[in-house]
Amino acid sequence: MGVKDDLKAALTTAMKARDEVALSALRQALSAISVAETAGAEHVELSDDQVLKVLAAEAKKHHESADAFEQAGRTEKVASERAEAAVLEAHLPAAMSTEELQAIVDAEVAAAAADGATGMKAMGKVVNAVRARAGQSADGAAIAAMVKAALAG
Repeated sequence: MGVKDDLKAALTTAMKARDEVALSALRQALSAISVAETAGAEHVELSDDQVLKVLAAEAKKHHESADAFEQAGRTEKVASERAEAAVLEAHLPAAMSTEELQAIVDAEVAAAAADGATGMKAMGKVVNAVRARAGQSADGAAIAAMVKAALAG
């Protein structure tokens, strides 16, 4: 059973439970997945990794919306957006711990240095290597910040 099938099953469960928050979040996510599948010249079936990327993007949108509502003083919308983000995040793989990510960054910085790439010139190479090893379980901004700190100091 793939991630998309899990989302559809969760949608059915939310319908039966009359859970409006989950229903809204899951419908939006499945809609975004459908849009991604039909965005090109022909319809494609997204892989589980691609579905997870869309799901992560949707969760991030909910967090950004919550932040915007918070700045505007609309607390009722903040709670709603955070709840919808939590529903989507429940279907994402667990985030990698900071310590695990730092270990990968340190290993890739050492590997780049062994290849002769040092300083900020190695940033792109190291970030790409860390992303390849960390996969979907690490935030891109966190990776970039850790790599920059490791290469600078």
